[in-house]
This record gives sequence, C-alpha cells and structure tokens, in this order.
Amino acid sequence: MKVIIGLFSCLLISGTIFSQEQPATPKMDFEKYDPVSTLVVPEHLTHHAKFPFIDVHNHQWGMPTQDLSLLIRDMDSLNMKVMVNLSGGTGDNISRGVQHVKESFPNRFIIFANIEFKGIGENGWTEKAVKQLEADVKNGANGLKIFKTLGFSVKDNKGNRVAVNDNRLDPIWEKCGELKIPVLIHTADPKPFWDAVDEHNERWMEIVTHPGRKRGANDPAPWEKLIEEQHAMFAKHPNTTFIAAHFGWYANDLMKLGSLLDRLPNVVVEFGAVIAELGRQPIMAKQFFIKYQDRILFGKDSWVPDEYKTYFRVLETADEYFPYHKKYHAFWRMYGMGLPDDVLKKVYYKNALRIIPNIDKTLFPQ
Repeated sequence: MKVIIGLFSCLLISGTIFSQEQPATPKMDFEKYDPVSTLVVPEHLTHHAKFPFIDVHNHQWGMPTQDLSLLIRDMDSLNMKVMVNLSGGTGDNISRGVQHVKESFPNRFIIFANIEFKGIGENGWTEKAVKQLEADVKNGANGLKIFKTLGFSVKDNKGNRVAVNDNRLDPIWEKCGELKIPVLIHTADPKPFWDAVDEHNERWMEIVTHPGRKRGANDPAPWEKLIEEQHAMFAKHPNTTFIAAHFGWYANDLMKLGSLLDRLPNVVVEFGAVIAELGRQPIMAKQFFIKYQDRILFGKDSWVPDEYKTYFRVLETADEYFPYHKKYHAFWRMYGMGLPDDVLKKVYYKNALRIIPNIDKTLFPQ
C-alpha cells in the first residue's frame, strides 16, 4: 500500500496525471520575432521637426508632371520647407521639372541635375558632358547628383568599369566648382554587403530579405577600393564642394569620418538612410555633431513621410530604447542625441542654405 501511495505521489508531482496537456510553443523565424519592450521610460513621439528643415536627399522621379500639392501637404505636416530632388535628370527633363515647380510652388523645391554616362570614352564625350551641365544649371539646376552606378555599373566605350576618380570626369567636377554648385555623391553601399553572409554579419537579415544587395570582392570591386576612389576624387578637386551621401558609409566609424573631414575641408556629409547607426551610439554621435556642426546636412533618401519621425526623435530628444522603422535594416533600438537648438538649426537648414544655391532664405528664421 505504501508503495502504491508513493508511486501515486511521484506521478502527481511530476505532472503526468491530473494535468492538461500544454500546447507546443509555436516555431518562429528570427525575422518574425519582434518583442514589445516592457521598459517604461519617457517618450517624446516627434512627428513634426522642431525647426523648419531642408531635406537635401530626396527622389521625385516624376516631378515634371507630378501633382505637387499632395507633396506639399505632406511636407508641411513634417515642417519641411524645402525638398531637394536629386533625380532631376538632364536636358529637357530638367527644364520641364524646373518650369513645373515655378508654376506651382516656386520656392519649395530645389532640383539637382544628373550626368548621362553613356558613351564615356568616345571623342568629345567629356566636353559634351560639361556643356550639358552648364546648360542644366542655366535652366535651373542647383547641384549635381552622382548615383552609385558610377563605380558600380558605369562602363566606358571599351566595356571597362569607370572608376569614381576617372580622369575623364575631372572637368565635370572642376566645372561644378566654377559654377559654385555642390556635388552630392553616393559611392558603394554599407561594408557588410561585401562580407560573408553568416552569423557574424549584422546586415544578415537585410541581405537575406534583399539578396540583390549582396556584393562580392569583385562585384564590381572591393568596398575599400570604391571608397578610396571617392576620397581621391575629393582630394583632387579642393575647390568643389562634395556632399558625401549616407555619411560616406562611415556612420558606424565616426572617428574615421572625422579624420576624413579634418583632411578634406571641401567635404560635407548627410545622413540619409543611416540614422540607425547614429541612434545606437548617442553619446559619440552627439559629440560628433557638435564638433562638426557646420559639416552636416539633413537627408532622408526615400520618401516615406511616416519614417521622418525616427530622424526627428534621434536628433531632438533624449529618449531611450525605441525601435527603428525597418527591422530588416536595423534590429537594434535607438537612443536620442538631444542636440542643442543651435546645432539643430545648422543641421536642419543653415548649412544647406550656405552650401546649396538659390534656396529661399525667407522661409527660415534668421
């Protein structure tokens, strides 16, 4: 009897009887795991910039025929006074885009020209490109945007990759200096795109969900080579102002970026698509912004109005541990830098007013 009672007690304690079967824990991929933080800290949800700002990195491909009133509505909701459209094209596209803006909202948009690289290497190509740039500026372009295709996919008439610092392009950069227009240039992509796609790559999720972003050592060149080409171009043309897009892909190494800015006074940066890097190092990033407050411009890149709130929150508040708006891009949490007002004003509009010509200064506080 004692044996039976003892066995019953063991079974009861172990839960093998008188217990309901517990459901199995559902399997979940890492991409789907997105826990809601239980951390209770002050929040300052910021949907409207504290000061009017200029977005120097935007793309509106259809501007010549676009209904700009809808764009203005969203810009006003953000406190964006001026948008710089980097996708102005060249030739007739520039002329039509500028004319459309003048007829609708003449002081709210700035348009940058682009270069048509087809045919580079043919006799007279460089002279033709310079002449076209002069015409585009005369027709209303206020800057030049160079896409990452230069260094990646642009090839000359013999099928060779055109380096970012190719000598045949030198007259273009020199002409920009003469015309006093900046060159906003995107070279390469984040360094992890070139690294092995394994458990050590913090861009693993982005590469897996967007496999077209993966690069190889010779696809089309090592990351270091592309960046070196860009820096060599900067150094070769000290009288031209260059805006390095995406913090020059050194938002994750601000010491390196600082040394670059110290060495090249003709270079400034914008932080389109890299606010996640700044938001995870708020102490160092704040120090960087204060030290280089005259060299940083506001840029976003993709036009998704709801995403601007992440930028405002990182720049303006001292909030802790809040999510980025795209998990595949940044699975970590953000922290605000809480920049002082005098620095915010420079980043939001004062630096752009100094660097980009023909922005209406009356839209901004003095």
